[in-house]
Amino acid sequence: MSGYFLYHSIGTFPGKAKAVASALSTFAEVWSAEDDGQWPAALQTRQTFISAWERLIEAVPGTLTSTENVTSGLYNLIGALPAGTLAGRRVLVAGDCFPSLHFLLAGLAKRFNFTLDTVPLRAGETWVRDEDVIARWQSDVALALLTQVTSTASYRCDLEALVAHGRSVGSLVGVDITQGVGVAPFTVSSLDPDFVVSTSLKWLCGTSGAGILYVKPSLLSQCEPELRGWFSQPNPFSWDLNAFAYADDARRFDHGTPAILASVASLPGLLWVEETGINVVAAHNRALGEQIIDWAKGRGLRLASPETAAQRGGSIMLRLPETVTPSELVGQLRARRLYCDARGSTLRLSPGVVSQSEDIAALCAALGELIPA
Repeated sequence: MSGYFLYHSIGTFPGKAKAVASALSTFAEVWSAEDDGQWPAALQTRQTFISAWERLIEAVPGTLTSTENVTSGLYNLIGALPAGTLAGRRVLVAGDCFPSLHFLLAGLAKRFNFTLDTVPLRAGETWVRDEDVIARWQSDVALALLTQVTSTASYRCDLEALVAHGRSVGSLVGVDITQGVGVAPFTVSSLDPDFVVSTSLKWLCGTSGAGILYVKPSLLSQCEPELRGWFSQPNPFSWDLNAFAYADDARRFDHGTPAILASVASLPGLLWVEETGINVVAAHNRALGEQIIDWAKGRGLRLASPETAAQRGGSIMLRLPETVTPSELVGQLRARRLYCDARGSTLRLSPGVVSQSEDIAALCAALGELIPA
């Protein structure tokens, strides 16, 4: 896997296949046993997954729950806000947010009577500037959704400044940490956002379907999710049809019978990151990223991501010349067992722990051969 540069997509770690296979095999044995221990064991594994996430972002126990993906997490949060929270006001988002979230917000604007305000990219630039977001962010913004690290430029915004500005104008502030968590420092204890959404893919090396939703305690107590069910209650086994009540903690965002398998398969990656340390992962990534940047600058290729490490996530994005067909280049690299992808004319390279300096040298040598000078 030394030629794997797709941490912006899935992510891997040494021994991942064996670790995930072992976790799923153990689950299969428990789930298939001819006894009554399946649900206690399954729900405990899910809770272990949730607890690992709480430790990862330093969330107070009971403020985080699982969800299928970032889109469903954001949908559940918006539907749970007190009536009228967004009505007649703006929801602010940057033009380089993850498109799925923008699609959702655009579709909800009419129903919840808010105006979706999208801060555009400046001409010729690949990420939205923090100062442009702040300039559009006044007291009529009911909610702002920030992207910690963008998926097309690997731009890491100044969350501390942006969250502080949101506080000063009285907005709810949410953060999508999908592309940054596991390689870029982030804790809710230091930033104090109102909510956070993420998946366990990418730098956490998990699977799809293992998303999370964190909600700040003061906001959590006000939320009444529309999508609710027996697991939304303090006691899921309370089946009195006329006595429904929300759980006091993040379980109120649960609903029907919870999915388990994604949590099982994602837990090995979460635990690997926790045991290894984000600082270790980040330092290794940064060294390999600088090697790619130095080569690209020497070759005259333009960066689509920030050159400064403090403004960058874990990926290096390169702008390909017009003479290069991105899909063909990705295929040619694949034939050499070098795995990356492209978005438009932007080549996305995300080096991780399975690669070393010599692997970056091999990648750069191949790019040097395949991209006309």
